[in-house]
Amino acid sequence: MPLDAMAAAGGGLEAYRLGAPSEVATMLRRLQDASVPLNLNAPNGGVCTTTLWATDAARGVLSFAADSHDPRLQALLEDDEAVVVGYLENVKVQFDVHNLVLVHGERASALNASYPRELFRFQRRDSFRVRPLLRDTPVARLRHPMLPEMQLALRILDLSLSGCALLLPADVPALEPGVLINGVRIELDLNTHVDTSLRLQHVTAMQGDAHGVRLGCEMVNAGTDAERTLQRYIDQTQKRRRFMAAD
Repeated sequence: MPLDAMAAAGGGLEAYRLGAPSEVATMLRRLQDASVPLNLNAPNGGVCTTTLWATDAARGVLSFAADSHDPRLQALLEDDEAVVVGYLENVKVQFDVHNLVLVHGERASALNASYPRELFRFQRRDSFRVRPLLRDTPVARLRHPMLPEMQLALRILDLSLSGCALLLPADVPALEPGVLINGVRIELDLNTHVDTSLRLQHVTAMQGDAHGVRLGCEMVNAGTDAERTLQRYIDQTQKRRRFMAAD
């Protein structure tokens, strides 16, 4: 969501603003050092995923990794501006960039933009999440929104009353942030399921040996019965995890 729309909806953004040069530099360095996947969202609705390559506060320039043959990048350049969104653990980082220019080097290309004067930090999770126990295998069954004939059973990485994270295998066609996935069945165990829609909020790389990406999803129109079912599952999972830790 653009920052001006978020400000209008939330009564201002001062509580989330990072405006001191040292704060901005520190946050950008964290995004760069961790190679955090960043979604560059164009005003026309296009999205391009990249990483922060270099920062130069003295020159007032940010450099993002770029594939000059990516058609999504070309669409981004036509708008000359973008909203950048990335996730550091439980925090969403968002800022605006302008003056987008594709720079070609000898070995690689870069997408340069003006250095931001401010960034915003938003808490990513507004309700407690649990990771399913290793012996459980809850999945979300759905049709690929771009390929309706493709049925998927995606492993649930974590779960809350308002959303979930799913593992999308590397061999499955990618999904774009913002897409609404209808007709999702979340199967928590053999006898417990929740029917809902999911809106894909962000796509992030997985660390370690995981072969795929993490899909952060918001539940849409789940209903009161679904919330009660989810709350029972979350409570039971917490109790079982505490019991296992004390054993």
